[in-house]
Amino acid sequence: MNKLELHLIESKQSIRLAMQRINELAQDGILFVIDENSKLVGSLTDGDIRRGLLAGKNMEDKVEEVCFKQPKFIQKSIFFSKEIKSYRQNKFGIIPIVDDEHQIIDLINFRFKQNELPVFSVIMAGGKGERLKPLTLNTPKPLLQIGSKPILKYNLELLQRFGVKNCCLSINYLGEQLEIFANENSNSELAISTIKENEPLGTIGSLSLIDNFPNDYLLVSNSDLLSNVNLEDFFIDFVDQHADLSVLSIPYSINVPYAILSTENDTVKGLSEKPTYTYFANGGMYLFKKEMIKLIPKNTFFTAVDFIEELLRQNKKVITYVHNGYWLDIGQHEDYKRANEDIKHLNLWE
Repeated sequence: MNKLELHLIESKQSIRLAMQRINELAQDGILFVIDENSKLVGSLTDGDIRRGLLAGKNMEDKVEEVCFKQPKFIQKSIFFSKEIKSYRQNKFGIIPIVDDEHQIIDLINFRFKQNELPVFSVIMAGGKGERLKPLTLNTPKPLLQIGSKPILKYNLELLQRFGVKNCCLSINYLGEQLEIFANENSNSELAISTIKENEPLGTIGSLSLIDNFPNDYLLVSNSDLLSNVNLEDFFIDFVDQHADLSVLSIPYSINVPYAILSTENDTVKGLSEKPTYTYFANGGMYLFKKEMIKLIPKNTFFTAVDFIEELLRQNKKVITYVHNGYWLDIGQHEDYKRANEDIKHLNLWE
């Protein structure tokens, strides 16, 4: 049985069988009851069975007689990320996902993932990592080890944590190694494909090479980031603000060790004693609507900055999402050293 089948039981099966199945599921002990057409009709836990037995049912009665008839579920065609978040916050353990025919097609187990974000991920992994040589002479930067895993593995685990189903790696330099990595790590939870730039196309230009986007939203990120950004909140904020593009930003504070004068025409208007100024740096992660792809020219060197400027020229709504958690751009040797030290103390997905 696959993970989904472990949680399904037909309505005509016995309570005895259901108890055995729930016992085998241990802490994930919930079954979803389906009818002869495989449609969801109820849910079943130890508590439902206990209440049924106390009401006079016996172990050979059918599960449809004791199951809860109004189970919570997520409709695939609607797929509200906010609703999923609400279920998790209200301590639901597992929620089924149903199609338009009300048949269960998947489950969300909140022990392993926080949401099922309807986004298609593209990770820009084609750079040469010039500033990290000689480490990158024979190894592409995304595959450099941080602790026990490559940088790229942490990024893929972040996507899986938030239920992203599809990821495309944009590759060029030492791309064969990244193709092998993609094939070895692609699975039913996260399908990983690759697209190869024949020549460098900038930090976002290679999106023009992708033929099919299975979701209405795209998440584009650099491959050398180590972060615990909350993709769920990033996405919900983007949708709530009806934005066309959201840029992850990182607060960057500068402490000035002197008193700063505010002047006008050589006249002092005020004085700030050792002020701190906070700026917001580009965090190398972008969330936008699929329709914005048409603004990316075909086979042309095109950066994320070019993309943002074009959106602004088109009067599109560009917003920022401020991330206050852990974030590190591993671009230089001191960054790589720091990442290997930090990872000893980090649990990125808590």
